[in-house]
Amino acid sequence: MRIIAEDLKHGTVQVSIENLDDLWTLYNVIKKDDLVYSRTTREVKTDEQSRPSSRRVTATLGLKVEKIYFDKDLVRLRIHGVVTDASDKFGILGSHHTFSLFEDGVVKIIKERWAKHELESMKKASKNEVPVIILAIDSDECAIGISRMSGIDIKLEIKSHLPGKREAEKRDQAMIKYFSVISEPLARVHDTYDAKILIVGPGFTKEYFMNFLKNNHSELAREVVTVKSVSNGGAAGVYEAIRVGLVGNVMKGARTMNELKLVEEVLARLGASRGDVSYGIDEVSSDASSGAVETALVCDETLRGAENQERLSLEKTLRIIEENHGKVVIISMGHEGGRKLDSLGGMAALLRYERHKQY
Repeated sequence: MRIIAEDLKHGTVQVSIENLDDLWTLYNVIKKDDLVYSRTTREVKTDEQSRPSSRRVTATLGLKVEKIYFDKDLVRLRIHGVVTDASDKFGILGSHHTFSLFEDGVVKIIKERWAKHELESMKKASKNEVPVIILAIDSDECAIGISRMSGIDIKLEIKSHLPGKREAEKRDQAMIKYFSVISEPLARVHDTYDAKILIVGPGFTKEYFMNFLKNNHSELAREVVTVKSVSNGGAAGVYEAIRVGLVGNVMKGARTMNELKLVEEVLARLGASRGDVSYGIDEVSSDASSGAVETALVCDETLRGAENQERLSLEKTLRIIEENHGKVVIISMGHEGGRKLDSLGGMAALLRYERHKQY
């Protein structure tokens, strides 16, 4: 996502949509009664005297949002609402219309008030949250690269110089040395960037290296999020991992893992009968009023499903949490963590202190 313009004094943010994750972010940000502007097509009537008819025109319209749908299969976001801004010649003010937003689209959103967590979601989507370390390895060479918004930074390239396959014993010893030479700079790069690691390459060398890490550098091995096949090792393999979308999947997975970790922390505190946790909208709202909430977890479906007074009350709670320097995290119902949170009433909070003791 690229933020094109931002005028919070007038409640306006305009963005371009670059991928499926951007559509998902907008799905969670755009709410009922928001104003949304986008370029679209619309069937309009013509008043030709000889034969009244209709034609499809392209225009930029403004809608007051009534409903929003996320269509993952067709990679689109559908926004249904009432036309509030259009050229007079179309005669469609007050009628209903539906935007279909796709990748490469542009949309302007106007809210009476932007919540802090909504702005953070937009800004987070506009940049890589964290860099990803890509290690591309085969039996001939290895490269370590960092994926960032500015592009790929190849930090290291190493040749293996392995003996031929007929010299099995020497080759095995040289392979261990090769892996040792790689693991040391990999650890330094990880310490510098504190990033998740993606291991790629052709054949089985990548799996052998992963086993080497598990046996010799267990802490580093735990930072590896996945091992995937590409057709090249070395720098070419690093660029291939970007090209085929593996890095985007890693970043999405990292967000999911963070959400799961937070939900599991809530469940662990509840299981231990600790007093520094609460769940359910009413209970979290009460803790928010006292400034006790450090991190609030809210199901995306809870936010979207709230209407009228319930929605205003929920937004007020989130605003109080943010004003008290608490953090709001939207948890997706698309994974197990979201479903567990939904079973707790769709909302929970990690508190700054124990508000009461349980015996």
